[in-house]
Amino acid sequence: MSFFKRRAHYSRPMNDSPLRLRLARAGDEIAISSVLLEAFREYLPQYTPAGFAATTPSPTEVLRRIEEGPVWLAMIESDIVGTVSAVLRGERVLYIRGMAVLPQARGLRTGNFLFELIQEYAKEKGCTKLVLSTTPFLDRAIRLYERLGFVRTDEGPDDLHGTPLFTMEKAV
Repeated sequence: MSFFKRRAHYSRPMNDSPLRLRLARAGDEIAISSVLLEAFREYLPQYTPAGFAATTPSPTEVLRRIEEGPVWLAMIESDIVGTVSAVLRGERVLYIRGMAVLPQARGLRTGNFLFELIQEYAKEKGCTKLVLSTTPFLDRAIRLYERLGFVRTDEGPDDLHGTPLFTMEKAV
């Protein structure tokens, strides 16, 4: 029986998290694409069709991202429940993209754990700044980013195929 079939009766203290983190590899792209689609499905009406398609990339695009920079997975047992990817921009900036956690896995500090990995990676690469873009209607994500020390900037992009965006950054 998978974790999510038992989820209603499952409770663990935060210091004993059921999450396991690992780097994605070729073969994970279908599952990652599915997590992105499921995590953002509830926001579909607020995206333009092209903006939603860019936010929920196909397995082929996810595989390209895996080859371009690190993609991490958050797992519970054999279930992928979250993901995030990053790509270096220049020598000192790490751009974070594709952050998603399945609705049924929210509240387990998945985003916090994924950001710890991102921060470690950025330090290893000598980055001085983390940057991400988000939409103004992703309230839960924005609160997480703010708690983690990200601040809104005036830098673009301002939209993703017609869906409003803003940029946030954090010093490493």
